[in-house]
Amino acid sequence: MNLGIEGRSAIVCASSRGLGRGCAMALAEAGCNLVVNGRDPDSLQVTAQEIRDRFGVSVAEVAADVSTEDGQKALLDACPSPDILVNNNGGPPRRGFHELSRNDMLEGVTQNMVTPLELIQAVIDGMSQRGFGRIVNITSLSVYMPIQGLDLSSGARAGLTAFLAGVAREVADKNVTINNILPGKMDTERLHAGIRYGAQKAGMTYDEQAKQQAAQIPARRFGTAEEFGQLCAFLCSVHAGYLTGQNFPVDGGLYTSAF
Repeated sequence: MNLGIEGRSAIVCASSRGLGRGCAMALAEAGCNLVVNGRDPDSLQVTAQEIRDRFGVSVAEVAADVSTEDGQKALLDACPSPDILVNNNGGPPRRGFHELSRNDMLEGVTQNMVTPLELIQAVIDGMSQRGFGRIVNITSLSVYMPIQGLDLSSGARAGLTAFLAGVAREVADKNVTINNILPGKMDTERLHAGIRYGAQKAGMTYDEQAKQQAAQIPARRFGTAEEFGQLCAFLCSVHAGYLTGQNFPVDGGLYTSAF
């Protein structure tokens, strides 16, 4: 399918690896010129060069923490008028509720709620004026269901979801959409960390815990960054202009609900 976004400009946060990388790859395949971002310059450079080699699009690299003012400024300096913004950021490490300090909670909310809101504030007016904009937020299945050790991440991402539900309706008539993708158990380093956490809590090996977690998923496997990225690219396409303010679980059927 031709997504109709060839030549569009996209900022993809935290895209040197994992789900952000999957989104950057899919958007590049659709012909978008990219700003990719990550904290590790080496892995960022590898990802950027692979995208250039495979898809022949323009790729700017911004090695920075997107949660900082300097990091956000660097992203927007590299692409002042993006057509597409994919918000993504590392979440706080797994911790029990009683282990969280006030500073931990403030940092988690900054990473997973305030940061994407600040970036949206910076780009949404320009998108509205130009008559095209696609904003996709990578949140988590934990917005819908609790995941052990991720209470802080869940709360911040749920806050982001509720905040943007109204904003999405304010700009829908400008052909600007805001949607959220909720990853379940995707084959990324964050999943591996969760498996190690679960294995330690349960007193079992990593492989035993991984097998147990996969067995809980109706699809009987973990998801991939590639298939996740293709959904992101579709939500950024010309065909998705009538989809806004929605949450899309990518979880192999793990979240059980008829509606």
